[in-house]
Amino acid sequence: MTVLTESSETQFLDAVDVVLTGFFARGRAGTSGLPATVGQLWDALASSATGGKRIRPRLLLSVVDGYGGGPAGTSDGAGWSPEDPAVVTAAALELLHTALVTHDDVIDHDFVRRGKPNVAGIYRRRAAADGFDAAAANERGQAAAIIAGDVALAAAYRLVASTRARQLPVLLDLMDAAVHSAAAGELLDVEYSGHLRVPSAEVVLQTALLKTAIYSFDVPLQAGAVLAGAPAEERQLLCRVGQDIGTAYQLVDDLLGVFGHESATGKTTTGDLTAIKHTLLLSHAVRQPGWPSVAPLLTGAGSRTDVETLRDFLVASGARAYVQTMAREYAERARDAVAGSSLPVALRADLGVLIDAAVDRVR
Repeated sequence: MTVLTESSETQFLDAVDVVLTGFFARGRAGTSGLPATVGQLWDALASSATGGKRIRPRLLLSVVDGYGGGPAGTSDGAGWSPEDPAVVTAAALELLHTALVTHDDVIDHDFVRRGKPNVAGIYRRRAAADGFDAAAANERGQAAAIIAGDVALAAAYRLVASTRARQLPVLLDLMDAAVHSAAAGELLDVEYSGHLRVPSAEVVLQTALLKTAIYSFDVPLQAGAVLAGAPAEERQLLCRVGQDIGTAYQLVDDLLGVFGHESATGKTTTGDLTAIKHTLLLSHAVRQPGWPSVAPLLTGAGSRTDVETLRDFLVASGARAYVQTMAREYAERARDAVAGSSLPVALRADLGVLIDAAVDRVR
């Protein structure tokens, strides 16, 4: 039996949504008297923040609840308030995520996320309607997305500061760790993509850790531990567990980016190959016999036939099976660390569910 009941999670996530809705409403209201496009940028940013899995709030809540630290100042199950430091911190982590994926879409030249136009896509469409050619419309859409991402990034820090929690300095340090690691991972992703000099598996895994695992899994778990007053050694354990879960999650993401169903993922299954993204799939494939015969397709993988041939090679060469195995190994390492720990029983159970959800998914 876990502490994290469905009703507690729903109340918490609803409170997080109240914080985010309030933030976007205040930002929108502040554009009164300005040209309409300024307010519409806030609308586009708000739209991009909806529809996600809310992974980061769920992780933070699992730790806070696991240590028995329900809503601040209550002991009667009165429910989560939008002013609760845990709720506000979780909302800040979601805003940080929104900022990072908004900028990531610019870097990747993506104009759709979760099956709908992202900020860049919305403003590209507006520019095209205003008569700009395709290249100019792309540039204008991406410029708007950079601005929107900057707004969300600054707001994430402001939200954490607004909690005035006694643990604020530590929470801000965690925000820094999230941003700095994600920036490093994003840079490595850019440096290693777009050409055939595919890095080693070790480098690819380091990139996944920096770009995704730390800010989306490690930091939310640590933030929950800080807010719950968990012992330092257990916070460090949650750090390591979060990094392993996050790496497994990213490996599954890479698999879905090539072999998933676009209707489920909301993303193209050709983009990683056409952009020559150096995932673990590719890192393994280039070192297998037969790669030289399909490598030329990668530099010109514009046709569906080329992509299908490359996809078939990833299966036949064992690359797909290899990445599936690696994802399971990272998940099992996290599961073993949790099972052999002194973490609260309820938290161990919740983390087991979260580990399963990270790897057994279609989106």
